[in-house]
Amino acid sequence: MQRPRGNSEDLKPVPVVRTESAVCLSVAGLDPSGGAGVLADVRTFAAFGCFPAAAITSVTFQNTEGVFGSVSQSPEIVTRQVLPVFDDYEVAAVKTGMLPDSGVIKAVADVLVERQVERLVVDPVVRSTSGFDLIDDAALKSLIEHLFPLALLVTPNLPEAERITGLTIESVEDISKSAGRMRDLGARNVLIKGGHIPGEVTGEFRIETRKAVDFLFLGEDPVMLEAEYIETDATHGTGCVLSSAIAARLAAGSDLENAARSAKSFVNKAIRSAPLVGKGHSPINIDPRLVDD
Repeated sequence: MQRPRGNSEDLKPVPVVRTESAVCLSVAGLDPSGGAGVLADVRTFAAFGCFPAAAITSVTFQNTEGVFGSVSQSPEIVTRQVLPVFDDYEVAAVKTGMLPDSGVIKAVADVLVERQVERLVVDPVVRSTSGFDLIDDAALKSLIEHLFPLALLVTPNLPEAERITGLTIESVEDISKSAGRMRDLGARNVLIKGGHIPGEVTGEFRIETRKAVDFLFLGEDPVMLEAEYIETDATHGTGCVLSSAIAARLAAGSDLENAARSAKSFVNKAIRSAPLVGKGHSPINIDPRLVDD
């Protein structure tokens, strides 16, 4: 065997450069297709310059065409995943996604209270876009009771907002009523992902046609987040990525409104540049080059 030339004296030590990185933790379900859940969350955290950590609450059976079922982890297993992360890291922000039952929800809430987590984004994953109910009514009640009061922000999409509040949402006024109902249920701030709602002047908002609009309610004050509406099927994981991007910006010290605006911009660009994969709704493009400076 030929020996390498030179000797150890020729090798110069490489200087160690350590940089501080905010740690973000996702507590959510696993999407094996990679477009949503913890895989999308950790990729988003990394894209925004945070160090990602994750605990899996459920293993889902899904792809770009839909959700076909899931198997839940026990509260003990979820707790045993999360506690070592808090013991080792200074966690700057937490995002929760799919929390399958009351036991898991209560276990997660107990840890968040014990560790005094201040930057918590709750994405209430209660119903998939394809219409699959991911948690039962008892779990939904527990989510509202135990996690809404702890959350800095709750981020439902329209079907989730309807199930949480019991209201039918057909207009911008309905969105405002729904946000008010969620605040009554304990949520401090609410971001309702409205998607494309065409129309003219409606209430406090002016909605231009062909705009993708989300509605951020900071206490009583509504903020409308607009972006270009893109006609596409590449929407898999948009909710997960949006809430994770907000958590990452909060971890870096951003205020809530600017965090939401930055996340909205990122998701819009991620949809526009989404890769063409899968037979259904393609995952969006989680690329650090799309993050606003």
